[in-house]
Amino acid sequence: MIPLTYNRTLRWLPLGLMFLIAPIQAASAESSSTKPNIVIMLMDNFGWGEPGVYGGGELRGAATPNIDSIAKEGLRLTNFNVEAECVPSRASLITGRYGIRTRQHPDGWVRDVWYGITKWEETIAEVLSEAGYETALFGKWHLGDTEGRFPTDQGFDEWIGIPRSSDRAFWPDSNSYDPDAHPDATFTRIMRAKRGEQPTEHEVFDREKRKVMDREITDHSIDFMKRKAEGDSPFFVLLSYTQTHEPVDPHPDYFGHTGNGSFADVLAQTDDYVGDVLGTIDSLDLTDNTIVIFMADNGREGVPRSFGFTGPWRAGMFSPYEGSLRVPFLFRWPDRVSPGGVSNEMMHAVDLLPSLASVAGATLPDDRIYDGVDQLAFLTGDSDKSARDSVVIYIGNVLFGVKWQNWKLLLKEMDDDSYAIRDMAYPSVYNLLVDPKEEVPELNYLNDTWVDFPLYQVLEDHIGSIEKDPGAPDS
Repeated sequence: MIPLTYNRTLRWLPLGLMFLIAPIQAASAESSSTKPNIVIMLMDNFGWGEPGVYGGGELRGAATPNIDSIAKEGLRLTNFNVEAECVPSRASLITGRYGIRTRQHPDGWVRDVWYGITKWEETIAEVLSEAGYETALFGKWHLGDTEGRFPTDQGFDEWIGIPRSSDRAFWPDSNSYDPDAHPDATFTRIMRAKRGEQPTEHEVFDREKRKVMDREITDHSIDFMKRKAEGDSPFFVLLSYTQTHEPVDPHPDYFGHTGNGSFADVLAQTDDYVGDVLGTIDSLDLTDNTIVIFMADNGREGVPRSFGFTGPWRAGMFSPYEGSLRVPFLFRWPDRVSPGGVSNEMMHAVDLLPSLASVAGATLPDDRIYDGVDQLAFLTGDSDKSARDSVVIYIGNVLFGVKWQNWKLLLKEMDDDSYAIRDMAYPSVYNLLVDPKEEVPELNYLNDTWVDFPLYQVLEDHIGSIEKDPGAPDS
């Protein structure tokens, strides 16, 4: 049986019992702060082309009316950029700084790519907390798994979820697993904590738990919103979903639901979960004064057998191509954003922290370099131009290239099948309007050589900024 779900067109559908145990307590928007609530739904390895409004949906075997409704009621970006893999991408979202910055060290040593963020980073949750928000994260963290570096050490009042990657769900079911191999090679467990508490470990995150994880993330977030709607403070909740990262295991209630395989089943369940979140916001009378963001940390899985869909863009995560770097981004705020907007102006995940700080009236620390820029005027339609026209491209700690306007320069290329890196005598330059799949680099002796100057200027400015950045203190 499929759980009770909310559809933006059909409203509540009586398909199960999920909310019978806890009737929704409607709260008047007048009782909440004038600062908007903020709800971010973050997908994991979710391609640009998955939702219907990006050309997917039914084409992918499952319609996405609830996800699509955010676009219809708000703004859809077609040129929203992230970093090429989970940890740096999430670091950039939560700190407003490229992932490379938190891995810098005063003595020149570069931290390992999987390190996460240091204690010194000021996160979006800390910034919003200081502005009076109550904060929570439910789901995947993946930005630090040692003492003092969990979400509740970094500004979140509540956390229930997993500290590391979703692929560790494979481990408990592997008949080659050796529990004595290494202290860190242990099963991931669901962890819980409130701010100021030491996180506690609970059930093992295995394939069975994997199937129900996103349902639980949704339910915990709904419970949080109901509780906070009764108070006077605005809230920020980050739903850090674990799908569609491998393994793609649908909830038992959705297994076989679409008849189009597990990936389509997961797409359908995700859309229903989004509907549940939107329905709760509506039922609490918080719709007009709540910012809702739907986005992803990367494009589809970076392995050839991955079933994800990146639309017209090339390759998947772990690559320097658009299928890795461009992801869906939908922004709804009825109080401020007109419905049905679409823009191909450039934005990056690093822009979210300064933009939401602007929303909250918060001041950012002045002791670090921010790569993000305040995009509030662009997001609300006060400006039809983005506040940025370029981004740099890293894979791990390696600088691969740069985008400026609709042009891309790659210092290195990568094989789509083996992901082997190929150094070149001369960089490749792509016109992303003419060649969105990045199939044929521009010939360097034709009339587009002028773009070398702005492209290399972005690189030069970024490298200079990194050289001047001492990075986080040793923490």
